Amino acid sequence: MALFITELSKWTVPLLLLIIPLVGYLRGVKVYEAFVEGAEQGFTTAIKIIPFLVGMLVAISVFRASGAMDIVLAAFLPLMKLIGAPTEVLPLAIMRPLSGGAALGLTAELIQVYGPDSLIGRLASTIQGSTDTTFFVLTVYFGSVGIRRYRHALTVGLLGDLTGFLASIYIVMLVFG
Repeated sequence: MALFITELSKWTVPLLLLIIPLVGYLRGVKVYEAFVEGAEQGFTTAIKIIPFLVGMLVAISVFRASGAMDIVLAAFLPLMKLIGAPTEVLPLAIMRPLSGGAALGLTAELIQVYGPDSLIGRLASTIQGSTDTTFFVLTVYFGSVGIRRYRHALTVGLLGDLTGFLASIYIVMLVFG
């Protein structure tokens, strides 16, 4: 069974890259023209989101450089100790909604320091996979399509991140703690 899954995973992407254009061609779609049109729209969108991306990156830099992240960390440390979770993952939990790249860097650092099979490594990996870059999504994606009022989306996104973080702690502590 493991050999079958390994072989299937090797061939999945190449088969999709063959089957999708083939089905489009058989249905009468001008595949190359559709691809070029989609690439053009993607390029236009990429150019359109640059100001939002720069603004978000500046805001994250200011957040970290001003010491605000340290203040937030200090405020949540007692809660982490109360629920019995490793406090080492708290910077990851705070950074994840802000920046996927920074969160990935923190995850990699935690895994390098504590090991991938440690409780902290497993918890960091689970948090990374169970939460999202909420502010990035709101800033870049909503900004690129012109959505200006996203107050409720922010609330729901952050609640989803909190839920993913707490569920990660609960499940990892239950299974590996």
